[in-house]
Amino acid sequence: MSGPKLLIVGECSGRIRQAMRKRGIDARSCDLKSAEDGEQVYHYQGDIFHFLPKTPWMWDLDGLIAHPVCKRLTNAGSLHLYIGRRKVNGIDPEKWADMEAGAEAYLAMKAIPAKRKAIENPIMHKHAAKMIGKRADQFVQPWWFGDPFFKATGWDLDGFPKLKPTNKLVPPKPGTDEHKAWSKVFRMAPGPEREADRSRTEPGHAEAIADQWGGILLAGHGLETEAGMQVMPCTIQEYQPA
Repeated sequence: MSGPKLLIVGECSGRIRQAMRKRGIDARSCDLKSAEDGEQVYHYQGDIFHFLPKTPWMWDLDGLIAHPVCKRLTNAGSLHLYIGRRKVNGIDPEKWADMEAGAEAYLAMKAIPAKRKAIENPIMHKHAAKMIGKRADQFVQPWWFGDPFFKATGWDLDGFPKLKPTNKLVPPKPGTDEHKAWSKVFRMAPGPEREADRSRTEPGHAEAIADQWGGILLAGHGLETEAGMQVMPCTIQEYQPA
């Protein structure tokens, strides 16, 4: 395929990949988990740093979108860095080491060579922000893109512009049943799938990413996705593990 190449790291839902591919972009995802949509050809299951040295397709990327694990980087979990969740008790060495590993993984993903990059970035606590060197360039909400939910998503941008709202909804008043429904991310019960369910990109957000950032990638190849344009067929030579 002669169109732009986009790698999406840390996505198992397939939502951004699907939205990009239907616009004619050669988008592929990589995650430790299998693809929730059952994709096997355009999804690499495993550690991205295992695939990078041996997958030529990844060596000349037009775009990179990455979702590093932010469990120990986000401000919401900052108290977990301390013994008993109390600063007066001092630092919890194990949790602090987890945070340092998370920051290193974030920077490693950000260093993957690509012409344009967007790295998901949480509302970081000061320690993580210091290690990584910057905070997000933009925070967006699902309800900016027609998805009736609250969840601030930050983007660390390099070559991609800030996302523009596409279908802004009016948030419900606090205390109402509708507000509770919009707050599903914060009301999820503990469980093995809680982290994955909280981090999944909502459909409207994925479509906005594909329209706006995907449009930039296509323009870089002299292509566009305006109505009436014939989208290029997507072909791929299936990856064969070494």
